[in-house]
Order: sequence, then structure tokens, then C-alpha cells
Amino acid sequence: MIPVVVLAGFLGSGKTTLLNHLLRTSGGTRIGVVVNDFGRINIDALAVSAQVDSMVSLSNGCLCCAVDGTELDAMLVKLASADLDVIVIEASGLAEPSTLIRMVLQAPGVEYGGLIYVVDAVELGAVPHLDRDLALADLVVLNKVDRVDSLPSLPCEAPVLPVSYGRIDPALLFEVRPPDMGPRQLSFDDLDDHSTHAHASYDSVTFESSEFLHPKLFMDFLQARPEGLFRAKGFARFEHGTFMLHVVGGYISFTRVDDAPTQLVLIGAGIDPDSLTDWLWACIADGPVTEQDMLWVLRYARE
Repeated sequence: MIPVVVLAGFLGSGKTTLLNHLLRTSGGTRIGVVVNDFGRINIDALAVSAQVDSMVSLSNGCLCCAVDGTELDAMLVKLASADLDVIVIEASGLAEPSTLIRMVLQAPGVEYGGLIYVVDAVELGAVPHLDRDLALADLVVLNKVDRVDSLPSLPCEAPVLPVSYGRIDPALLFEVRPPDMGPRQLSFDDLDDHSTHAHASYDSVTFESSEFLHPKLFMDFLQARPEGLFRAKGFARFEHGTFMLHVVGGYISFTRVDDAPTQLVLIGAGIDPDSLTDWLWACIADGPVTEQDMLWVLRYARE
């Protein structure tokens, strides 16, 4: 399942700048870029004319296509069959994020990777329907903070990441493939050290255990997790099966996989790693678990 990240924000907020930064700093990651806009979009000096179903290859092995809203669903299906690691949709500044999210959730072969909403710190008051759009966001990027004296307060519960020039660490949004390693499965060690990245303003927690998790206790943890905990991914082992976990913002999904120990990576801003680790250890099952208990997990399972 290829994750699809929706990149939205009002006109001039810096979405294309942020997208260019992701393309330049994502190593060997193969990214499918969908530009949902009209006019001309410059992606790393490559002009992409917004014709329906146009597709070009970028120099780093990524693909870029430009579509209108009526063709977006078909393009997602097409890209899902390509050899890609992630798909990023750059929405029009006038697009409805809720509509794009519904398309992603319904498209086969992909999974929702979250809504990243870009806000211009200078022109905050000019954004229409800001409260409504921020309520859907899984991560808010407060851009152009170098041009304001103090950070504005935003009416949202999602984590807010202040940046300049759209410089966000791509590892916060998707798995980054090292350019010199070639195709391979990233290990958890690859994801654990963010100290050398341009924006080390968030923390990561790694949790591993060969013991079974209790499904209800673990779901209680996911649903009551701290607001700053933006992503959780990895494998969760229960007595009645092992599942690949994918969490971004408020979105949770489980996919059944072969038996494996629990291995989780949690990423967030302002989180307490020790507290989260203790909380996860408290999710270990201390007695028998019935198939009925598994319904707490299965309600979020994808076939």
C-alpha cells in the first residue's frame, strides 16, 4: 500500500516550495507527485503544464503529473501500480481538502498518509475557512516564520511545525530511502536518529517486544495518545495475529501480516519518550485474550 500525503494550503502559502524541498532532500525515495492545479507549476525548474493526465520524469527518478479534480482518482490508481515509495498530492490553493481526502481513502492500492496543511505566517488573516481546514489537518506547517516577530496562535489540535522556506524534514512525512543503498526495506534504526537533520524539532521513540499486546489496552493508547504524537508505524503483535500499523494524525489502520515481534516507531513534537515507552509496556497482555477482544483492532483493519 503506497502512502498518499495531501499537501494543502491557501494561495501563496509555500506548498510548491515545500514540495521542492522534499524532492531535493528525500535521498533515493521514489516520489509520485500529483499537481492538482491549473496554470504552470515549476518543480525544480521543470515547468509542468497542467494538462489532464500529463506525466513527466524528474531527474531524481520521481514522477510528476498534473491533473484536474475530475481525473485525480484515476491518476492515483495509475500511480499505485508504479514502483513508488510515496505519492504527494499538491492541492490547488482553492481546493477542498476534504474532497481530496475522500478520494485517497477510496482509491485502491494506496493508503492515506495524512493532510499536511501549509499556513503563511504573514498572511494568516487572509485565509478563508481556516478553522475548517485546520480541523482536518494531521500536521500544520507554519511557513515563513522568518518574516514575523512572533509566532501566531493557530486554532487547531494538530501539531504545528514552524519553518522557513518550506524546509521540513521529509522523514517526518514518509520513509526516506538512502541514495546509496538502493532498493531495500528500511530498518527501525534508520528512522531513529534525526539529530543531524535540518529540523530536529521532534522526537522519535522506538519500542520492541516479543510479548503479545493486549488489543484493548493498545487501542486505548492510540486513541488517547498525546496531541504532539504525529506518526506511529511498525508491527503490533497480538495473540490472534500480527498487524502492520499505520497512524498519521487521527488516521489509524492495521494490515494483517506474518508473525513478527512488536516493533514500533513513534514520531512527534513535544512528546515524552520515557512516558510513552512506559505506556506501551503497560499495553502488554498479562492474561488470555479472546477473539472478541480483537474487535478493538479489527475495526481499523484493512484487507
